[in-house]
Amino acid sequence: MSDQEIPNPAPEPSGVDLARVALRAAKEQARARGAAAQQKKQARRGGLRSGARADGRDPLPLGAAINRLITERGWEAPAAVGGVMGRWPQLVGDDIALHCEPQKYDEDERVLTVQCDSTAWATQLRLLTPTIVARLNADLGHGTVKSIKVLAPAGPPRLYGRLRAPGSRGPGDTYG
Repeated sequence: MSDQEIPNPAPEPSGVDLARVALRAAKEQARARGAAAQQKKQARRGGLRSGARADGRDPLPLGAAINRLITERGWEAPAAVGGVMGRWPQLVGDDIALHCEPQKYDEDERVLTVQCDSTAWATQLRLLTPTIVARLNADLGHGTVKSIKVLAPAGPPRLYGRLRAPGSRGPGDTYG
């Protein structure tokens, strides 16, 4: 024999070896079919079932579900300001709350709009605005309310008639 003989490649599997290879391939195919059937069955049943440990699909108390929804949607600031509108008398005092009522909150501008029932109370609220803004921010978090827009009372509807002076704006001249 010469030094340049080519060694025989690995012999072809035969007999028992061939059976082992075929069995391994059959097991892998069965495992794949079983996994696919299991996924179909779970999909028919409505997904995975909850086990002994807590997961995201377990029922929640109503308060926790609402808090989760507020957090997921990014509604923390509007919800907090809505709570302030409900607690307005505790935050500003009963005297101011009787005469001044919060109307709306502009989230982009961070401005709380308050309607007063007289010009005297509107002036009083304008003077107290820095104190009230500080109280609101202490309760809601720094920077939630930057300013308060005070609305003077709306005057009675304009009455047009023969006794109306030309150029007059009606009773709106004396309000706000």
